[in-house]
Amino acid sequence: MSSHFLPEFELPVWMNQGEVAKLAASARAFFSMLGDWAAWPVTQMDPATCGVRVLNLIAWQRDITRFDTEPLDLFRLRVKYAYANARDAGSVAGFKRIFQRLGIGYIEIEERMEGQDWDVINIRVSDSQLAENTTLMNTLVQHYGRTCRRYGWATITKINMEIHLVEFSNDYDTTNAVWEE
Repeated sequence: MSSHFLPEFELPVWMNQGEVAKLAASARAFFSMLGDWAAWPVTQMDPATCGVRVLNLIAWQRDITRFDTEPLDLFRLRVKYAYANARDAGSVAGFKRIFQRLGIGYIEIEERMEGQDWDVINIRVSDSQLAENTTLMNTLVQHYGRTCRRYGWATITKINMEIHLVEFSNDYDTTNAVWEE
């Protein structure tokens, strides 16, 4: 909160000078500061803007643990979306939404592949996603993955291809020829 939330008031001309004007300015500054103090607890409940110590308390409340080398902005995102991620855990579409919320990007999930055990789930991501977010993705699988399932990683490689279409028309004539020697 700041002084622009306080209503403007104008003193009459004969009072808008000297000690009365100083008293009015001091009262405005005091009540602005009082408003800032009163609004502080409300601003601390937002994981995107709160202090780090309060963020750690909110994270503990939401069962989020910061892993080593995790950037603060990513930790704030994980804390912010903890409830939504917990709600989405367990389904393929929900798991994809978890990865998108945290900025990992596009993923593919395959379940019950032929020739593999029924409890194996393959998560396919690009090799750059896997290299940049290995610890985060392992943490997400551990925290939001299905119980009694095994997860594996597979990489998707983007390849640019060109296909040229060319018309090819030809006539065929077959005749039976007998060769004698």
